[in-house]
Amino acid sequence: MTTAGDTTDGTHVRCLRPDRLELGEGIRWTDRGVVLVDILAGRLLAADGDPGDPLRELARLPCPLGAVAPVAGTADTWVAAAGTGFCLLAPGEAPRPLARPEADAARPMRMNDATADPFGRFWAGSMSYDADPDAGSLYRLDHDGTAVRVLDGITVPNGPAFTADGDVMYLADSARGVVRRHPVDPVTAAVGTSEVFVTVDEGSPDGMVVDVEGAVWIAVWGTGTVRRYLPDGRLDRTVRLPARQPAGVCLQGDLLHVTTARVGLADPCADDGALFTVRVDVPGRIASGYVFQEPVPPSQEVS
Repeated sequence: MTTAGDTTDGTHVRCLRPDRLELGEGIRWTDRGVVLVDILAGRLLAADGDPGDPLRELARLPCPLGAVAPVAGTADTWVAAAGTGFCLLAPGEAPRPLARPEADAARPMRMNDATADPFGRFWAGSMSYDADPDAGSLYRLDHDGTAVRVLDGITVPNGPAFTADGDVMYLADSARGVVRRHPVDPVTAAVGTSEVFVTVDEGSPDGMVVDVEGAVWIAVWGTGTVRRYLPDGRLDRTVRLPARQPAGVCLQGDLLHVTTARVGLADPCADDGALFTVRVDVPGRIASGYVFQEPVPPSQEVS
């Protein structure tokens, strides 16, 4: 078990793959392996094969790609938060749009981080390209492909991350340095009144994942750290990286994978933008998939 204040320094963190990403985020351990995105390049990547192999490109979009989740019941289809909304990605096919809730926004917007909850709904944040205050929202993509705005007034939403039973959601507003905890009704998906879970004074909370003990691992942008917070909000452990901008985290069993970014750095070091791995004491669960139920078209009336 970890002890409060434990720190793992960079000598225990492995960076074996040669890739360097501009804005590596949205990393997930799925039933198809570990996947991640390079957001601004619109690339979906797989971290498979030998640990030293280059990342494998699964898809490339002509717009920012925030995150994906596997579509349940399919072998290779993904739901994606991309561009101004949501789409389905399948090999050899053009992206299939589902909803574009930010297409007509007053300022240029893009989707950001996203995840599926344990009930197969897909949740994603949106933000303006210029990170305008309060311009972002949190959306829920229901099983029929309908997008519902759940929360607004967010500047840079990251996460969300859900507990195993799906009745608690953690959501960061990175620009404000705060992570909030929201109760979620498992049946209706209604989001209740939030409370502050963690406030970060230095750096910005970014990607998150919940482990099997209910603790939350948070990538803290600008600090070169990933931090584990217990369910009561106490800091339990800090992992230090040789890269300044950790952006996404996932747990593949007891392997903590961390994506980082080079974007915005005038003098990126050799490890900025790399994918890192470190073994931890408490494992995580495989990411949930999105359950898509194709709407049935109304039957044609026979004359």
